[in-house]
Amino acid sequence: MRHWALHEINMPQGTRSPVVLHSQDGAERAVLIELRPGEALGEHSVKERALLLVLEGTVRIEAGDESFDAGAEELFQFEPDERHSVTSDGGARILLLLAPWPGEGHYRGDHAVGPGVSAS
Repeated sequence: MRHWALHEINMPQGTRSPVVLHSQDGAERAVLIELRPGEALGEHSVKERALLLVLEGTVRIEAGDESFDAGAEELFQFEPDERHSVTSDGGARILLLLAPWPGEGHYRGDHAVGPGVSAS
């Protein structure tokens, strides 16, 4: 078993650099992201199914024709290749879970790599 006290993890100073908490090829990846006031994850998509959990603060999530203002303890799910954006006027801490990791096509020209399988 592994355990993370998310509220105790110090984020890198001066950057929005995410902290990869866990990453296992063929399984999942967990990433902690802190958005300072006014910061955004501009419109993007990922090759994996994504779960985004708001831990602290507030965010605006936009995907397609939908938008939501969300606070702590709200969870969002995105399909692979679904375009979305995340912005925070007042700052927020979010947890991003991606699975399976890496998704097929995550690395340009590569297929997903499972445990014990090497890319050629």
